[in-house]
Parts: sequence; structure tokens; C-alpha cells
Amino acid sequence: MKLYVIGLDIGTTSVKAVLFKRSGYVVAEQEELYPTSQPKIGWSEQNPLQIELATIQALKVLIEKAAVPAEDIAAVGLSSAMHSLVCVDEENKPLSPLITWADQRSVKQAEELRSLSGSSIYLKTGTPQHPMTPLAKLRWMKENDYAPYRQAAKFKSMKEFLLARWFREDVVDYGVASASGLFNIRTKKWEEEALAAAGVTQDQLSVPVPPTYICQGLPPSLADQIGIKKELPFVIGSSDGPLANIGTGAIEHGDVAVTIGTSGAIRQMSTSPRTDEQQEIFCYSVAEQLWVMGGPTNNGGNVFHWMKEVLGEEQQRIAQQKQLSAYELLTGLAETSSPGANGLLFLPYLNGERAPIWNSRARASFIGLTPSHTKADMIRAGLEGTIYSIYHIGTALNRLAGPPKTLLASGGFARSALWLQILADVFGQPVELPLSHQSSAWGAAWLALLATGEESRLDDIKQSIPMKGTIEPNEQAHRRYAELFSIYQQAINELHSTFQRLSALQARLK
Repeated sequence: MKLYVIGLDIGTTSVKAVLFKRSGYVVAEQEELYPTSQPKIGWSEQNPLQIELATIQALKVLIEKAAVPAEDIAAVGLSSAMHSLVCVDEENKPLSPLITWADQRSVKQAEELRSLSGSSIYLKTGTPQHPMTPLAKLRWMKENDYAPYRQAAKFKSMKEFLLARWFREDVVDYGVASASGLFNIRTKKWEEEALAAAGVTQDQLSVPVPPTYICQGLPPSLADQIGIKKELPFVIGSSDGPLANIGTGAIEHGDVAVTIGTSGAIRQMSTSPRTDEQQEIFCYSVAEQLWVMGGPTNNGGNVFHWMKEVLGEEQQRIAQQKQLSAYELLTGLAETSSPGANGLLFLPYLNGERAPIWNSRARASFIGLTPSHTKADMIRAGLEGTIYSIYHIGTALNRLAGPPKTLLASGGFARSALWLQILADVFGQPVELPLSHQSSAWGAAWLALLATGEESRLDDIKQSIPMKGTIEPNEQAHRRYAELFSIYQQAINELHSTFQRLSALQARLK
């Protein structure tokens, strides 16, 4: 029996390598950042080779930090962000940048797909039509005669790209495949109607495999560079969303996971595929008899980052002088406001929105500003707005799955006591908090233990998740948030045409 396992989470802004004990306790972790470029308004691109180097460095430093015998490590489990796309040639060399989920260039194509296919493609793939999807990205490439698209032998996500370079295998897990908008969640095969819409063939895509699929045989030079055995199993895992559910133990009916990192999501597992007639909720395949339902928001930690840059100049200066965190200083300021930010609302749509409105033209706004409102109110309203967005998705999820019995939190926001309290108060439910916020990495690591025979049952992970505690809701705050959320919903509905007109004007001005 091996003592340790690695979870490798390739995210939107960084890669995190985490060494766990089998009990779920973190032994060591290492994060490596990489940049995102916006060569045009609305575009979001990364260098896949730079991400590969960051991944190697994260693993190398992790092994050095941990200083455990290589033979005691059972496997590496993989997690990755969804919806990325890179065009590659026959030798798996990149012909294009990696286009991320946040890329908005295919707004027109996504809107066309939604109107042309109606619910047909969605009901087969479980993926709402939106610029985030590789389906919409590929359609944009086809319609714009994008040179890498014409020259490509294959189209891959970041995880597929990495596995092909390290193991010479063209495989994709069910979760990442589902998020492409090209994968039938019932047959677990590529969906012909979606392929036709994208202008690609099955031969240009990887072979879909379950999350316990094992890749082995690292190039010896790479294994030596990292400091691991070349035969160490790499288990393909899934996308970061369902793995966060697994890593928090949110795997039974009624267990709901809320994750906020750069973006955010709320999800629940299901033993059958369930699609939504209103197309507000996604349903992705995870394993042979396991699906995940839920919805993502474009606006999570990136909202707090924007507020830091725009409203937090003083806090950044103090933080730099005293070697503190500007985010913690801003959170402390927000705590001086009251629940509901003294009647100030913030619609957090800085980056358009995905679930449940699926409107890439939505725009952010403060609503209700008066001369008496302060910076503290504005910061608090921003944090509350991201939770209203999660709650909004949750109301749509409730239609399909019923109300949550248990709320579990993960992601960077779980380090903020205020943000967690807002979550508990808006939902009016206790929030359970794992000790480690690296839940996607732990979910990937647990699947690696299952794949290698070190563990035998998925739900046994519930006994291997060290918990930090429970955040109880404040009933008075919940009542205030319920009233404000009603106004929040009304504002969204009434501003729909305003979003359209403003986004069109902004496009012309830029």
C-alpha cells in the first residue's frame, strides 16, 4: 500500500501540484502561475508550451519540497479547467495559442447555434450554447478561415495536449469531452450533429475514456527532471468542476458543491443524465454511471481582483509597505459595512455571464448608489454580487435536482471567512468547509487511488476529507438577502435590452 498520491490541477491562471497522504491531509503543494493575453478585445489566449513548462516546474518543486521516497507515491491524478482549445499538427506541435473558456470571439456563432439548433444539440450534449465551448470556437474558426484550423490535424484541450506530448496518447476524459459541446452524454461518443456544426471529424478529436484511464511511461529525461519514476501512473481524471465535487465529498443526491476561484460554479452529482428544457443548466458525463449537473459563472475571484485594482489603491499601497495582503485589507473594509451593503446591489457581469442567463453581452453595474454609500459598501456589494450569481444558478439547479441538503465550499474564496458567511447567509444554510481548499486536486488524487487499486470505492472519500468546520447562517441576514435577491432578479430581467445596446456601443467605441 502506497503512502502518498499527487493531485495535479491545471487551472485557468496557474497549475497546482499537491502531495496528499491517503487520509487527505496535504503534505506539500506548489503553484506556478502563467499569463493570459488579450490580443484583441474579448479574446483570451495562453501559450500551451508555457503551461507545460509550468506544470513540470510545479511537479519538480513539489517533489523537492516533500522529500518523500519516489516509490511511496501511488500515482498522479489530473484535473484541468474546461473548454480550452488548441490546434495541433500531426506531431502534436501547437499551431495556435490555447484559447481559454473566457474567450468571447465566438459570440455570434454561439447565438446562431442557439437559434439554429434549438435544443437539439443541447439535449444530446448537455452543454448550453455559449462562446466558452470548443464547439462555438471551432465554428468561429471555420467561418473566419482561421489558418491553424485549416492546417490542424487535431483539436485538443490543454490536458489532452500535455498527455500527448508526455505519453503519445490521444485520449480525453469524459468530463473534458462533455464540456466541449461535441460529446453525447448518453452514448459517450462524439455527437455527429455537433461535429457537423463545428466542421470537424471524429478523427480530429481524441478518444474518449473514463476518468480512471491510466497513462504510463514518461520519457526518462522528463521523469529524472521531475524526480519521479518513469513508470509512475498518470490517471487522466476529469475536469476541475466534478473533481471539486468528489474532493469535497459532494457525490450523493442533495450534496451541492460551490466553487469560486477565478470564476465560479455550483454543481450536484447524478446517477442519470438530466438535461434542462430551459437550457439554463449543464449536464456533463463524468464516469460510466455518473454525471454532474450545475452551472458556471464567469465572475468570481476576478470580480474581487477588479475591485482591488479599481477601488483598492490605498490598500495595495499599505499592503506593499507592511507586507500584507491587499485582499485581506479590502475584506476587512467590507466587514465594516453591513449585510446587504446598506441597500447597494452589484450585478457582477464584468465578463458577460454564463449560467443561468447565458448572455455574453451582459454587463456589470452598481444599482442603488447614494451619496451615503462608502467604499466599504461597494466592496461588500461586489462580494455579495458574486454569491447572488451562484444562488441564481442554484435556483435553476433546484428545478432539476431539488434543494440542497448539504453545501460544501471549495476554491480560493473558501479562504475568506466573510465570503463564506455571505454564502451561508444568502442560501440560508450551513456551509461545510474542508481543511484544504485544493478540492479539485484531491478529487483527482482519489480517482488515481481508485484507478491503481489503492482504493476500491468512490464514496469512501467521505472518510478521507479533513474538515475545517461549518459556517452557520444568520437568519436576520438571510431575510435581508432574500429581499435583495428578488430585486437582483428583477434588475437582470429589466436590463436585458440595455445589456444588448451597451455591449454593441462598447464594441463600436473600442
